[in-house]
Amino acid sequence: TPPSSKRPPTPFATMNSNDASNAVIRPVRREDHDAVLELIEPFIDRRKLLPRTLEELDLLLPNGFVAELDGRVVGFAALEVYSKKLAELRSLAVADELQGIGIGKRLVEACVNRAHELNVLEVMAISSSESFFLSCGFDFTLPGEKKAFFLQTREDY
Repeated sequence: TPPSSKRPPTPFATMNSNDASNAVIRPVRREDHDAVLELIEPFIDRRKLLPRTLEELDLLLPNGFVAELDGRVVGFAALEVYSKKLAELRSLAVADELQGIGIGKRLVEACVNRAHELNVLEVMAISSSESFFLSCGFDFTLPGEKKAFFLQTREDY
């Protein structure tokens, strides 16, 4: 048989930003739930994400996106729409070995595009990764110097 013209898959650990374009960003499907839960579990364990149940993922399904690479779910993000005025970018996660090559930005872009499609005025993100979200166009204040304030009602997380 003739040699295959397909190049062998690149090991994830050696990928760079040029390889990010190989990841397919697509709407999440119900059959992705187990893979998404497996992806976000280490982030939950490190307290970088809040725990999610299958029921919560079902609610995020209409506005959720996955990054898929070589048939594997390697990223996830969802837009939770609260009203025509406000939505929140939720549960952004990219496999550790693929961070820093642009997949997270593409997931954020997919969520922001969905907010535009739904005519939502503002998208917020709550994260400890401030430099990442600043690089995606987010800022600490809204036009007119509006700021978000939080009060934690429980200490169990």
